[in-house]
Amino acid sequence: MKNNFKSLVVVGSQWGDEGKGKITDYFAQKAEMVVRFAGGDNAGHMIEFGGARHKVTIVPSGIFNRHVKNVIGNGTVVNLTNLVAEMKKINEAGVDTSNLFVSDRAHIIFDWHCQIDALQEESRKERIIGTTKRGIGPTYADKASRYGIRICDIEQPEFKDILKENVDYHNQIITQLYNGTPYVFEEVYAKLMDNYNVIKNNIVDSGEMVAEAIEENQFVLFEGAQGVLLDIDHGTYPYVTSSTCSANNASTGAGIHAKHIQKVVGIAKAYQTRVGFGGMPTEIIDETAHRIRERGREYGSNSGKPRRIGYFDAVAMKYAIRVGGIDELFLTLLDVLDTEKEIKICTAYELDGKCIKTMPANDNDLKRCKPVYETLPGWEQDITKVTSFAELPINAQNYMNRIKEIVGAEFLGFSVGPDRKQTIMLKGEFE
Repeated sequence: MKNNFKSLVVVGSQWGDEGKGKITDYFAQKAEMVVRFAGGDNAGHMIEFGGARHKVTIVPSGIFNRHVKNVIGNGTVVNLTNLVAEMKKINEAGVDTSNLFVSDRAHIIFDWHCQIDALQEESRKERIIGTTKRGIGPTYADKASRYGIRICDIEQPEFKDILKENVDYHNQIITQLYNGTPYVFEEVYAKLMDNYNVIKNNIVDSGEMVAEAIEENQFVLFEGAQGVLLDIDHGTYPYVTSSTCSANNASTGAGIHAKHIQKVVGIAKAYQTRVGFGGMPTEIIDETAHRIRERGREYGSNSGKPRRIGYFDAVAMKYAIRVGGIDELFLTLLDVLDTEKEIKICTAYELDGKCIKTMPANDNDLKRCKPVYETLPGWEQDITKVTSFAELPINAQNYMNRIKEIVGAEFLGFSVGPDRKQTIMLKGEFE
């Protein structure tokens, strides 16, 4: 018999940028703990409330609720320089960060990881991935090859020797393979210790902390980064992130067992966006795309680059639900479609003359997929002030209902604007 824990995982169900930060922040008003379980500071979340916009990258979105414990789990990779800078910025906005905790098992991103990231991108030439160059991939690569350094290593008596070997090893890669700039050990060590001393009192065994909270029946919220379609195993490889960013990694990346997870909510935009390269069957590049991009402020929160725009892809959504363990969906940015006379939903792909209803494994095949559309009438009116599903125009209701029918998942709620007050729940989180 499954325990009725109050644990909820919030993940992106598309290619990231679905509004996870906003929804996590909304749930964090009720939660007692928020946990980041994967990724690094390449995941920018914008949170808007009280007329102000706040950006977090590695710090969990629950930081703006002083009653919530915020945990950066062992499955993440942490750039201590950027973490300390982000904490300082949050403090300057009048928000306390003493309720922020970092796993002692998290791997550290060093400057050489960022340089290798950039050099690898340059060496790929026409096969560029489009990374943020924040060192995420090279850090996870070091983790897998056992060259990584974890936060818990810093207090070990032989740490300086370990770090020196690590600097020498990466200097060889940078100088001999890429003709890049080497690092000076003394400078690396001094910088690391300056940042470590700022956060050392916030370092914990995250697994123990999270497990105890769940066993005490506290509301624990797990915050994903990126989206299921960017997952290293199940995403559109190689145009993916470097971690398992689906809900399947929530337990591993936080240091608890899978039975502690009760429910998974996938965040989905009312349309499709993507940053960088890779297949996107429903992409549009006409005036409609420009209008949606401007209305939805679809520009990268870290890079500022315009996002690619497409119609809602139900094929990709059904795939994300299957591989991502998603129980229910939350639809965001529905109001962005207020101006559209008609709206399309992709219900299948056509590949080499055949109709398929799942995503092909190879990205080259995905790029050749042609979307099969179902067209619905738009509502062409402002919905930003509605407070219930019943208040939506009938065509907006029909659009949500049709998505639900095609993908086979219920909606937990939807949003009609960036503010917390524009978040509408259709039922309780654990119903």
